[in-house]
Amino acid sequence: MPEFGPESTIRQILSGRPDGHELLRAHGYDPGEGFIDVLSQHQTLRDAAHGGRLRDVEGLLGALNDRSSS
Repeated sequence: MPEFGPESTIRQILSGRPDGHELLRAHGYDPGEGFIDVLSQHQTLRDAAHGGRLRDVEGLLGALNDRSSS
């Protein structure tokens, strides 16, 4: 599985992790059902946090990368 960083996009997380939806939601980002907004799909984690749509990017990255290495 890939390693994720602040420049990873929402789309990469959703397509690269079966639990990506839940992890994003746990950190304040709600991709919704179906996730139709194409611009948001290509938003990086850094941009989402800067825009106030995501909190604790470091915690999210830790969860994404810790689980992906197991």
